[in-house]
Amino acid sequence: MNKKLLVLGAHALAVALLSSRAVAAPDLTAAHKLYQANCAQCHGKDLEGAAGPNLADATWLHGQPTKANLVRVIGKGVVDKGMPAWDKQLSSAQLNQLAEYLLPANAAARKAAANNGTAPAAAPAAPANGLAALKLPKGFRISVYADKVEGARELAVTESGLVFVGSTKAGKVYALVDANKDGVAEKVVTVAEGLNNPNGVALLNGALYVGEISRIIKFDDIEKTYASKPAYKVIKNDLPTETWHGAKYIKAGPDGKLYVPIGAPCNVCDKEDEAYSKIWRMNPDGSNWELYARGVRNTVGFTWHPVTKELWFTDNGRDEMGENMPSCELNVAPKAGMHFGFPYCHGGVLPDPQFGKGKSCEAFVPPVAALGPHVAPLGLAFYTGSQFPEQYRNQLLVAEHGSWNRSNKIGYQVRLITLYGNKLVSDTAFIDGFLQNEEVSGRPVDIAVMPDGSILVSDDHAHKVYRVTYQR
Repeated sequence: MNKKLLVLGAHALAVALLSSRAVAAPDLTAAHKLYQANCAQCHGKDLEGAAGPNLADATWLHGQPTKANLVRVIGKGVVDKGMPAWDKQLSSAQLNQLAEYLLPANAAARKAAANNGTAPAAAPAAPANGLAALKLPKGFRISVYADKVEGARELAVTESGLVFVGSTKAGKVYALVDANKDGVAEKVVTVAEGLNNPNGVALLNGALYVGEISRIIKFDDIEKTYASKPAYKVIKNDLPTETWHGAKYIKAGPDGKLYVPIGAPCNVCDKEDEAYSKIWRMNPDGSNWELYARGVRNTVGFTWHPVTKELWFTDNGRDEMGENMPSCELNVAPKAGMHFGFPYCHGGVLPDPQFGKGKSCEAFVPPVAALGPHVAPLGLAFYTGSQFPEQYRNQLLVAEHGSWNRSNKIGYQVRLITLYGNKLVSDTAFIDGFLQNEEVSGRPVDIAVMPDGSILVSDDHAHKVYRVTYQR
């Protein structure tokens, strides 16, 4: 009997030990992504500390690192120290995920989550050029729609499927022509050349509008005239001449107006009383120039929700605050007159060390999503086609141009932002692989939905426009 009890006791002890190990090593993959998206800009990507305190050591400033206390601190914030109350932006489940992630006992699980899904060091590198390196969700295929489109930037597509592309590098505007509708443009036609950084192209009332550094020009009846070097009219010619954040991403809104951003002419500066750091709009003839949104450092991409007609835009965060801060942003502006924080507050949570003094981040509109530090989000589009699976309908695709000033590059991909109303549900990779072992093969710039439900992605590094299709 005693032997039997000993055996049973040993068995119970073994089960208990196995159970405790399972509890001590939870899967923190989702929590890791949540931390990197919302917390790393202040506390460091490895909890090492930055603007906020170190979370990896044994010294805690605000109570003990119990799960209950961590949920409380994250949720309510530490306002006097500049930490916002995250219970206004994150759900109860997300707060619990972050608290679990930060527990000292879960250090090994955090490391495993950070390494989850990465390729082994000995694995051969994927080709740095071509499409073989690119990864998409199951069922999707990527191909080259047009090659030799030098410096391909913003895209605009007519109802018939004619594609226009701006190019700051070449000083040109192109038309991509797929006459036989086989999914490959057989012609790249130069519509105009000798322009001053013509980044932006937009279609409105049958005309093509082009945004240069200091003016907006218009080509009438563009589908009939694009191949014959058409003449243009100058619609507005009094925009600032600064080239720093001077490229114009322009687009026609559902209100029939043309929207034009003017970026900050600096890394960070206070131009609140001037035209900079704002999104403007005007009538198609250039009249009624009016302010729509302020506190926008440099947006190079915006679009409107197909149902609510609300304006969504990306914004590039400032530099010179370290590799891991601040985060670039995804914002929504449902009405005119909203202020999104620049230069006083970055990423919705981080006061600027120079211009944030005496300001509260709570005074400004927070981003819907923190996209990551220096990822350079540019063009974006709601998927409105019927070719992709239903779960993609009315969800956002965002082109990340990629970092230029980090020791370890990030970005260089197209992200899928899944929303419920105006709240972030998930942020996942849609096209990945332009960055392989620190080697860059492409830099996504803009996204457009084609009439057949496929999408196009421009790439100013590889001088290509890609086409993404889905086959059930």
